[in-house]
Amino acid sequence: MIIPSDHTITYQSTYRKKLLSSQLWTGLFAFITAGLLYIITPTGKLEIATIICLLLWLCIGIVHWQYNKKYYRRLKLINSPFPEAWKRYLEEHSTYYQNLTEPEKEIFNTRVQFFLAEKKIEGIDTEIDDTIKLLVAASAIIPTFAFPFYDYRSIHEILIYPNSFDESFQTTRYEGHEQRITGMVGNRFMEHSMILSKPDLIAGFDGTVNKNNVGIHEFVHLLDKEDGAVDGLPEIFLNHSYTSGWLQAVKQEIDSIQKGHSDINPYGLTNNAEFLAVVSEYFFDNPEKFHKKHPELYAFLSSIFHQQPD
Repeated sequence: MIIPSDHTITYQSTYRKKLLSSQLWTGLFAFITAGLLYIITPTGKLEIATIICLLLWLCIGIVHWQYNKKYYRRLKLINSPFPEAWKRYLEEHSTYYQNLTEPEKEIFNTRVQFFLAEKKIEGIDTEIDDTIKLLVAASAIIPTFAFPFYDYRSIHEILIYPNSFDESFQTTRYEGHEQRITGMVGNRFMEHSMILSKPDLIAGFDGTVNKNNVGIHEFVHLLDKEDGAVDGLPEIFLNHSYTSGWLQAVKQEIDSIQKGHSDINPYGLTNNAEFLAVVSEYFFDNPEKFHKKHPELYAFLSSIFHQQPD
């Protein structure tokens, strides 16, 4: 990863340039429109033209604000302090965060604030607090950390369930009823939603190295989905020249899992999309062990995510 020494300068300069460009074009459009209006307005009706111009400028200003409100909001957030309690929690519960340098942690903190300001996180039949919201944001940022301006435009809300659920989204437990789903990227009528089981989300950030993190798992599915298909080939990140090599590596590891010669979660056998999500959990949560046991897969994931988390 190449991390700027001062992320505030990077973000501030980028967003200010965008706003300045928008303001210049908006002003130019308003000036030209007003000029044309006065040219075609009869001399005796200039007062009407003035009123129309004021109303037009008001509308243009509203459109400008709506189009650029994300940049105004983010510039304000950059100067907002990151809660010390959140820093301590991440230091104690996220091995990924612990391994970041101080400048990288500052970038991570800023992106947490961006994410929480722009995505709706809601508990369904369960209470959620800032800690749960923090873990959701951390899960989103970890796999995209090397892409500082990536903001998950396809997702609008994250729904937190009290526990695991079934395919009908039922969480009620009774004899003979299995609830094996701990997370899901929505589709059809829930196209822009994600569902996460609260206890499983928390378990992914227990402060120890492990291979399971449902939050990371589901956000990797979202990245995979960016090219239009959840197929284990995140083409917006994976260079086409690596595609055949990646698929071959996946096939070889699936064979090893089937023969009982791999420590990768057998859930990865489901399909290539689940394989990508499963090994991504391992890659980010226990990178040293993953690198040692699966150097080829580690190299591919480093290319996909542009990170070497160990």
